[in-house]
Amino acid sequence: MKLTNKFNLPQTFINVIERPTYTKGKANISATEMINSPQIVQLKRKHWDDIEQDASEMVWALFGSAVHSVLEHGKGDTHIVEERLHANVDGWNISGAIDLQEIVDGGIIVSDYKTTGAWAVMNEKVDWVSQLNIYAWLVEHNKKIPVKKIQVVAIIRDWSARDAKTRDGYPQSPVTTIDIQLWPFEQREAFIKNRISLHSAANFSMETGESLPTCTAEEMWEKQTTYAVKKEGGVRAKSVHTTQEEAEQALAKGYFIEVRNGERTRCGSYCQVSQFCEQFKKYNETKEQA
Repeated sequence: MKLTNKFNLPQTFINVIERPTYTKGKANISATEMINSPQIVQLKRKHWDDIEQDASEMVWALFGSAVHSVLEHGKGDTHIVEERLHANVDGWNISGAIDLQEIVDGGIIVSDYKTTGAWAVMNEKVDWVSQLNIYAWLVEHNKKIPVKKIQVVAIIRDWSARDAKTRDGYPQSPVTTIDIQLWPFEQREAFIKNRISLHSAANFSMETGESLPTCTAEEMWEKQTTYAVKKEGGVRAKSVHTTQEEAEQALAKGYFIEVRNGERTRCGSYCQVSQFCEQFKKYNETKEQA
């Protein structure tokens, strides 16, 4: 990957970014890759040397790594920290680096540290559920010890004491533990096998020069176009609809319809490989023709 420094960050930041400590070992795929879009994973592997990213965009990831290093010093007698577990599933070597395993009576509690924003804590993150359940499967598969609980320990980088007092559902502490639903072992294993099947198909498509499987709406963080009925001169919408026909039926004298165009948020702002993606290219062409 090509690293830029458009905002002239101190050289120490650049040095740390250029000396990554993360490795998935000899695994074909890691837990975090497994829950990612197969198309994105393949495009990142193919175009890694061509991807350009600015150091300023990596500061919070760097901060998250630093938090992990600090918390390692808090290891207790019943703690296993930063252990990477491997397993072979359907011919694929999968792995996951587990931040913390706490030995309790009759089992293990699996914790994952996340340096994140308050919004993520206040809204369900499907990826967190999938990732933690993969970790739970790896623990039970390798150690034959039951996982009693899985949880995210969220370090909230934008936490506000004021919002904690005034906003409903806002985290009350800059460090918040979130219990994650633990699936039955069979459900975890079926999920892993399904993800491997999807990634295996994408890998085959890349090797044979076929079209890659497209990203789903969820993987693109897609927002659909909506139609808001608003009063002339007003700020807030009277109602919001998924079709123009519904909005027209709700229209009254003195009101108008505001079209709120949908977007693929991840593709436009957060995907490292969008410039290499045929799906995103066709999407933009369709928007231009509209």
